[in-house]
Amino acid sequence: MKRNIVLFIVIVLTVSSLVACGSRKSEKEKFVVGFDAEFEPYGFRNKDGEYVGFDLDLAQEVSNRNNWELVKQPIDWDAKDMELSSGAIDCIWNGFTINGREDNYTWSSPYVNNSQVFVVSSASGIKNQSDLAGKLVAVQKDSSALAALKDDKNKQLKDSFSQLMEFGDYNTAFMELEMGTVDAIAMDIGVAKAQMSSRDSNKFTILDEYLSSEQYGVGFLLGNEELRDKVEKTLMDMLKDGTFMEIAKKWDLQDSVCFGK
Repeated sequence: MKRNIVLFIVIVLTVSSLVACGSRKSEKEKFVVGFDAEFEPYGFRNKDGEYVGFDLDLAQEVSNRNNWELVKQPIDWDAKDMELSSGAIDCIWNGFTINGREDNYTWSSPYVNNSQVFVVSSASGIKNQSDLAGKLVAVQKDSSALAALKDDKNKQLKDSFSQLMEFGDYNTAFMELEMGTVDAIAMDIGVAKAQMSSRDSNKFTILDEYLSSEQYGVGFLLGNEELRDKVEKTLMDMLKDGTFMEIAKKWDLQDSVCFGK
């Protein structure tokens, strides 16, 4: 009887061990992408409460091809470096500007050409950058537009404003523009177009003069070439088989793509 009990226990332990091993083998490696959840069309929360966007679609396809589980991790943009250095996220992938940050991260190749512009109310009478003198201009905290305005070549323009006001996100900035509490927003052209399309676009105008131009890339922790190379190779495969451009067309960004050029 004792032998039977011992044998039964051994069998149970063996089966449990095999099941556990099999479970561990079936678990996917997680790929945690940090993004600003209000940066349409690159990464944002849609009306159904889902996180969607061009960059998130690219990340999903990269994850699928590497058998990774994609974790879409919304972050406070001004806390992105802390999130990355702590290991809470594996990369920053959300309209992330390379220019001026070249030595701070391990970068993928640039994949989007982007420009910084000013958005104003169509009824404001503001036609060019010189008309912004004495105006209150909004910008997102720690954004490329803010960096451009702090650049020495734009010092005279920035000093002409009555005030440069920093907001946590562009949704809030657009609400302020609609209410007339700010006169202009400095921002990425792709995001500007997406914000305008979700509102009454006739109410807004993008000034013809660009504030600056830049390129987007995927930013990894400095020194993490291994993960960067895996993502880069997969993106190149997607470019070659046409999937990359299909995703770009879905978000009307095909004309901005510079990957592989």
